[in-house]
Amino acid sequence: MSAPHTRTAALAGVFVQRFSATRRGARLARLLTALQLVEWGHPRGTDHHDTVTVVVAELAANAVLHGRVPGRDFALVLTHDDGRGVIRVEVSDTHPARPARAAPGPAEDHGHGLVLVDALALRWGVQDRVGPGKTVWAECSVPTSPGTCEILRAAEPSGSRRHPAR
Repeated sequence: MSAPHTRTAALAGVFVQRFSATRRGARLARLLTALQLVEWGHPRGTDHHDTVTVVVAELAANAVLHGRVPGRDFALVLTHDDGRGVIRVEVSDTHPARPARAAPGPAEDHGHGLVLVDALALRWGVQDRVGPGKTVWAECSVPTSPGTCEILRAAEPSGSRRHPAR
């Protein structure tokens, strides 16, 4: 008799991957994040899925555009903390410069990626990492039970879009 296949809580809630510091690498980070969120019970089209996916897209794009060091990759770590109702996104690159916290307004030398992350995430920041570079992280709110997404989605009138309170 074979034992049922189960995952430990620590392994079920972490996704780690390195990507080439190219536009294609940033796109792949976003796509794999979307797949991982579905696996964790956050279906496409829900606010939680879309929020985390956009945050990853912005941080990965910044790692590729502003944090790129030739010959070096960037890393993505997603941590799903169901108990706190949070998904933590960490994007690490090897460039020593820290991102500037730009004020909303016209984008002359930079885009609005971090302004968008600031608006979508519960909180975000920058920290040193082992080795060269830094890690930009953000925490996004998700339902504490993955099935909650399905219940909320089924209760929505068709064509409506929820906007979470911040």
